Amino acid sequence: CSYHEFIPHTDRLDYLSPISNNVAYVLAVEKLLGIESPRRAQYIRVLVSEMSRIASHLVATGSMAMDVGALTVLLWTFRDREKILDIYDVLCGARFTTSYTRIGGLQQDWTAQTTEMLWQFLGEFDKDLDEVQNLLQTNRIFIDRCENVGHISREDAIAYGLTGPMLRASGVPRDLRRDVPYLVYHELDFDVISFPEGDSLDRFYVRLAEMRESAKILRQALAALPQGPYNAFATKHVLPPKERTYTRMEELIYDFMLVNLGINPPVGEVYQAVESSNGELGFYIVSNGKGNPYRYHIRTPSFVNITSLEKMCVGTKIADFVSILGMVDIVLGELD
Repeated sequence: CSYHEFIPHTDRLDYLSPISNNVAYVLAVEKLLGIESPRRAQYIRVLVSEMSRIASHLVATGSMAMDVGALTVLLWTFRDREKILDIYDVLCGARFTTSYTRIGGLQQDWTAQTTEMLWQFLGEFDKDLDEVQNLLQTNRIFIDRCENVGHISREDAIAYGLTGPMLRASGVPRDLRRDVPYLVYHELDFDVISFPEGDSLDRFYVRLAEMRESAKILRQALAALPQGPYNAFATKHVLPPKERTYTRMEELIYDFMLVNLGINPPVGEVYQAVESSNGELGFYIVSNGKGNPYRYHIRTPSFVNITSLEKMCVGTKIADFVSILGMVDIVLGELD
């Protein structure tokens, strides 16, 4: 398929944070083309990426808590995730498989309604997360099922190539948003969270703290969201807006050429990674100059992180496997 047609496939990778996958892929294609999306689009991409991180971490926390017996937490975390999916629905017409980004920009613009909905979510989120944290960290059963279980050292985490919360829970504060900045993350204030013990409990605490940092980023990006275009003006690479395609001959021709012949990038190869909810999500693309890529390779964090599962399970009980796997937070779309 062409570069444009591949965007919906990225939704099916980490299907708990699909827009983050969309962002990673188009950043790789834009790097290959040598173009950059407008600042408004970059801010919006940060907004949707951080919403995706919160939604994914909520599912990880709630489902793992349910696996060890705390059903109430699952209902609470899914309640807040539903609010984010409602924002997706208004933003791009889909709750799950979003396909929201476009090469050079976005499917459509951020609106006043999505701003209002996100501010309302942020106004309620800290209190909701406090309830989740207070319930679990004072639950003796939950603590016993997680503390000193599934331990992996800093050295082993690096050797296995772990990224994301798995790596940061072993005391390695690596985060691509800070260490290899992309979009406008270098303009925003946030902390990279790490904990030293490398067990399931620290992975739980890392995800909780990261959700609070994502909320901090959302408040900053929402307050600083600039006006302007949300798609780059690059007619040979960027699909024109539908309203202009249907009403102007020139845009209709550009749309026809891009859809049927592709964007025809220069010959070469690129690798672009983002800090997705589970770690480093990278796209490696090889171009032979034609409308379809010569080769793709996707570096999915779940596929790499799960390689450490055997190491973490040595010396534990069979029942511990539930909490260990839950806090690795694999997504099967990334393993396939």
